[in-house]
Amino acid sequence: MLRFLTAGESHGPSLVAILEGMPSGLSVDFDRVTADLRRRQGGYGRGRRMAIESDRAQCLGGIRHGTTTGAPIALTIENRDWTNWQQTMYIEAAMPAGATGARRAPVTRPRPGHADLAGAIKYDHDDIRNVLERASARETAARVAVGAIARQLLERFGIRVASHVTRIGEVGVDDPAAVSFEQAAGIPDDSPLHCADSALESRMIAAIDRAREAGDTLGGSFEVIAIGVPPGLGSHVQWDRKLDGRFAQAMMSIPAIKAVGIGLGPLVAERPGSGVHDEIISGPTDEMTLTPGFARPTNRAGGLEGGVTNGEPVRVSGFMKPISTLMKPLRSVDLVTMEESAAAIERSDVCAVAAAAVVGEAMACLVLAEALLDKFGGDSIPEIERNYHAARQQQRTRFVRAQGSTHGA
Repeated sequence: MLRFLTAGESHGPSLVAILEGMPSGLSVDFDRVTADLRRRQGGYGRGRRMAIESDRAQCLGGIRHGTTTGAPIALTIENRDWTNWQQTMYIEAAMPAGATGARRAPVTRPRPGHADLAGAIKYDHDDIRNVLERASARETAARVAVGAIARQLLERFGIRVASHVTRIGEVGVDDPAAVSFEQAAGIPDDSPLHCADSALESRMIAAIDRAREAGDTLGGSFEVIAIGVPPGLGSHVQWDRKLDGRFAQAMMSIPAIKAVGIGLGPLVAERPGSGVHDEIISGPTDEMTLTPGFARPTNRAGGLEGGVTNGEPVRVSGFMKPISTLMKPLRSVDLVTMEESAAAIERSDVCAVAAAAVVGEAMACLVLAEALLDKFGGDSIPEIERNYHAARQQQRTRFVRAQGSTHGA
């Protein structure tokens, strides 16, 4: 079973991630891990912190001479902004010995839409900073680091993952499904919003500028596409093994994601069955085909039927609400005085949808990697490769032989 845990806080010294269940024998390229971390920091509408941080993951264990050992992989990512926030983290009564600088009051005015109030009530905190530091989306840097390792496992088996932004506020792509994997993967890393339509991207940027000028924030949506995914990952036999449910939980766990779609997503509620389900027709039988003997003229299901992959590209969308910190803050109540007051203002982004798409890729990679190991399990890469190729050959033998018998009858 592949699982990961994260520790650390937004303005602590570092973030820590532990990835357990990765087989031995996988060569890990940390330059590619760094590249994904850099992509997470990009995107038009990000805040000032992105100019401070320069994320790199350092390995503490589980990888030796660039290759996984089978032991848990431990990674750490330094928070370079830590030194700028040491005084902010302490109130007067808790200043560390010898500390100098301005003493800061605790945060007591929760921000609507954030974990501030609910977390303070749950954990009985007087200072909301205890909540907002852990609930911060800074934690997703650790997810991207472990997701980059999962991505490299998937690529050993021909699975590739990319994403594209489909909407910012009221400006959106008419038909996200019309964007192919090749188009999404071909978007340059320095694209301002990682949208496949450059003209639409310019309108998205203008919308972000208007929100910034108004002291407001914007959300949007993105789609993650995975190709080369073999059929049979996931299961229909128990609710918690359905792969679409696992994707939904993984995507919804990303801060500010409020809805998830598979394939057509919410549009399935508007169409008749004939406009939703993907017909099955006879297809090629070559060795490169994931489902030999079968083909689908459409992929409205997004590569998943009954909680199981069907060999078509997997397409998962995430819908992100606007960031909770507004420069023109909403009304709130001070926890100390219980009087109405403007919500606290923390340094924040205007729009972070492009960054969320990179996190979405990481979560998709983790879900697919876990499902791949569940299906073709083994403790080392050579063992998993044997199981994978044997299963592919068994499927091809079964359906190609059946097709040949029918044609010869």
